Amino acid sequence: MPTHFKGRRDTVRALSAYINFMRASDSLGSRMSAHLEAEGLTIGQFGVLEALLHLGPMCQRTLGKKLLRSGGNITFVVDNLEKHGWVRRERFESDHRMMMIHLTPAGRELIAALFPKHAKAIKDELSRLTPTEQETLRRLTRKLGRGGEESHRENQDKEIVHDSNSTQ
Repeated sequence: MPTHFKGRRDTVRALSAYINFMRASDSLGSRMSAHLEAEGLTIGQFGVLEALLHLGPMCQRTLGKKLLRSGGNITFVVDNLEKHGWVRRERFESDHRMMMIHLTPAGRELIAALFPKHAKAIKDELSRLTPTEQETLRRLTRKLGRGGEESHRENQDKEIVHDSNSTQ
């Protein structure tokens, strides 16, 4: 559903794209959450387990930054994972304020069994798009996620190419 805002064409286009993007994201997120909830996990919990499976133990603060979670939220998620016996905390000897988060054997078993199912569910959801469309979506969402950093770099690269062409 496009915006009902009556304004400049570029603003209406941007608002409509934003609305469609957010609706698609919410819809896909809801379907993926339902899949995980059936396994007894939230998206945040799954993200922590997946990161620890693929990247190994990490500092709780780093884990929060990687998953774009606030300090309070990552603490809450890790608390719940710890209550289930899926992760364990270990204090750094050099800095007792810092916590290293590890998968337990039960947590490793859970995420190792669940991840392939989740990856397949994502593949099935995105199969509505062609491989080329999936790659385009990946590039565009990465560009949006970087908040213009990538487009700024692309413009710099164009300027460098332009400058180097003018000196040849």
